[in-house]
Amino acid sequence: MSDLQALPEKTVERLSEYRRTLLRCQKQGITHIFSHVLAGLHGLTAVQVRRDLMLIGFSSDTKKGYDVSVLAEFIGEILDTPQPMNIGVIGMGHLGQAITKYFNSKGLNLRIVAAFDVDENKVGSIIDDIPCFSMDELAAKVEELEINIVILSCPTRVATDVVLPIVNAGIKGVLNFTSKPLNFPLGIVVENYDITTLLEKVAYFVKEQERTDI
Repeated sequence: MSDLQALPEKTVERLSEYRRTLLRCQKQGITHIFSHVLAGLHGLTAVQVRRDLMLIGFSSDTKKGYDVSVLAEFIGEILDTPQPMNIGVIGMGHLGQAITKYFNSKGLNLRIVAAFDVDENKVGSIIDDIPCFSMDELAAKVEELEINIVILSCPTRVATDVVLPIVNAGIKGVLNFTSKPLNFPLGIVVENYDITTLLEKVAYFVKEQERTDI
């Protein structure tokens, strides 16, 4: 298998979704699954599923379908790092706390190990088993705790203010949950996740669907 960076972005997203479905199947005692069934669970075509798995070099006995445990493990070898990757959360308001509580319950090879905030009432405390540090300690804690990725859940109005500290701290990846798209230098992987835009997108298609149903 070639380097993961050679995979299309959407393929990586779908592989992550496939694995979560496969792990749920395992818990239900399902041992094999056909490509068209896996596709149907994700609103895709069987051709798309087979193409994604072909890209990572996975093949299977089509008479029985994919072996659920084997495929889940194979995808894990593609997506997961050899060692757990540490994550920091910048902004421990309601959104930051919800993300932390949800994420650390998933048992992934990624783990949130620290939070950062400017609120004196939060700095120095433990929130959902995660220590919260001052933003002034970002660079030092990133080095000490070997943090590679930060989740940005601070207020949108201050989002641009944390770009330079993130760059200076040597962070390699940013998941931005603020509603302001942020630009970082080359070499830093950035995913801007705008909840408002996504909800408006869903609302638009709901509206269009209702109009066609009339």
